[in-house]
Amino acid sequence: MNLPVQYVSSEERTWSVVAHLSALSALFIPFGHLLGPLVIWLIKRNEMPMVDRHGKEALNFQITVTLAAFVCGLLMVVGIGVVLLFVLLVADAVLVIMAAVKMSRGEAFSYPFTWRVIR
Repeated sequence: MNLPVQYVSSEERTWSVVAHLSALSALFIPFGHLLGPLVIWLIKRNEMPMVDRHGKEALNFQITVTLAAFVCGLLMVVGIGVVLLFVLLVADAVLVIMAAVKMSRGEAFSYPFTWRVIR
């Protein structure tokens, strides 16, 4: 869903993009997909309202992806879990990149199918 974004500084926009892209750190750091957005959000949430909003959005999405990956792990017993996990990881990467691109253009982005644990 595209929501209009009021003017924000380029620094705030950059930190919002980093909050989304930091989820890709899972490629190098175990649990980096959770730690990246969490650290950015905790550091910048009080200074920058947009980073607060997008940091929570990125973190909530990665929590949802983690729970879905756990379910895929359970479904590996019946054989379909491997395929679902692959689809989940590809969708995660695509959505994270989409969010970062939209944010860099100044457009808001809301992840689909996200359980919003942190409000």
